[in-house]
Amino acid sequence: MSDLPPPELRVPPRQEVAGLMMRWVQPLVVDGEVRVCPECGAYRDWIVFCMRDDSICLRCRAGHETKESGLDAAWYNRNSGPVDRFHPTLEEGLRHLGH
Repeated sequence: MSDLPPPELRVPPRQEVAGLMMRWVQPLVVDGEVRVCPECGAYRDWIVFCMRDDSICLRCRAGHETKESGLDAAWYNRNSGPVDRFHPTLEEGLRHLGH
């Protein structure tokens, strides 16, 4: 008998996941400054990505993406909730988060 959970309950290894994402509705303040999309000026309702290399990227509601050097994987882990599902495509993940 295996001590492992059944396959449908196992989390894929980190190297098999392109990244993690969470929704951040309120303004995002980093080092005392509100982050603003450099293309459209949006300042809230971000999707925050923690990429495989532990870098952080922000995506505004309009779909513009920018790297955020003021945040790291440790910040993401402190602020994200538990992973509730995995998505085979970026688009499905964004739809799940309301984007």
